[in-house]
Amino acid sequence: MQPQRHRPGTGFTALHLVQPVDGGVARVVTDLVRAQLDSGVRAVVACPDEGPLPQAVARLGADVRVWRAVRSPGPRLLDETRQVSRLVDEVRPDLVHAHSAKAGLAGRLAVRGRVPTVFQPHAWSFEAVGGVTAGLALRWERWAARWTDRVICVSDAERRTGERAGVDAEWTVVRNGVDITRFGPAAGAA
Repeated sequence: MQPQRHRPGTGFTALHLVQPVDGGVARVVTDLVRAQLDSGVRAVVACPDEGPLPQAVARLGADVRVWRAVRSPGPRLLDETRQVSRLVDEVRPDLVHAHSAKAGLAGRLAVRGRVPTVFQPHAWSFEAVGGVTAGLALRWERWAARWTDRVICVSDAERRTGERAGVDAEWTVVRNGVDITRFGPAAGAA
């Protein structure tokens, strides 16, 4: 039997590691955190303390931790990965959910399979860059799949792209939701 990771009395804990903190990624994380909190999950969001995400999830009741990370990989990666290791030690999550390439890189390097890990690319990094960088990003995704219990894609196309690229993973597709109270059908003939 797996040892209990969460603190006694706190129930299941999900640690969302997020970079970037705006746009569609922030929307998805906010929706997930809302649903998790509603179902009794302790939701912890580690992200930079800028953009709309930290305030939005804090208003919902999430535990927000500052993760000082920039979007691009580079010389700060070692420190960003150490920060994630410290966060995992402090939070003791039952699950780490890394959102986008940078969180997937630092998070999976820090955890390396010690905690069940979900990676959600929100678009593959190897498609966003070219040349040597694309090749390195692709090799990383293939390698990091060993430390990834599940890859969650926002579309069948995103999943197929990962499969065609040779990322050997357990896949789940969870399409982005649409707030039908905000985006309802147009009135009248429109």
